[in-house]
Amino acid sequence: MELWFWIWAVLAVALLAGEIFTAGFFMLPLGLGAAVAAVLALLGIALAWQWVAFVSVSLLAFLFLRRFASKITQKQPIKTGVDRLLGMTGVVIEAIEPLSTSGKVRVDREVWRAENSGGEPVPVGTPIVVDSVGGTHLVVRVKDPAD
Repeated sequence: MELWFWIWAVLAVALLAGEIFTAGFFMLPLGLGAAVAAVLALLGIALAWQWVAFVSVSLLAFLFLRRFASKITQKQPIKTGVDRLLGMTGVVIEAIEPLSTSGKVRVDREVWRAENSGGEPVPVGTPIVVDSVGGTHLVVRVKDPAD
């Protein structure tokens, strides 16, 4: 086999493996370009065309992956822990009494102790919105029908 095949193949493997340890799709396009150039070298295509293929495939892959990366990173960050509950809606499953956290609400299949931020009693079956988290209970408000 030709020397350039091995050069391109080692370069492709190194760049593709290096992508695993870096962020941002920087090495992946170069690795893909080197892989295409390795295939051309294996087929006996002239070195000049291998370089053309390497540069062309790398540029095209870079442009495509940049567009792809920007699409997936424009989404809102994923909330984790109790922060994910903020703004979510639920329903009262045990009446919430004024100045007490004895009531219970169901939010996204989870049952939480809750208090009403308005201070008035909230009967069972009332739709609520989570305003904040206070320790191990939620501070909720009655959902406005316009919401």
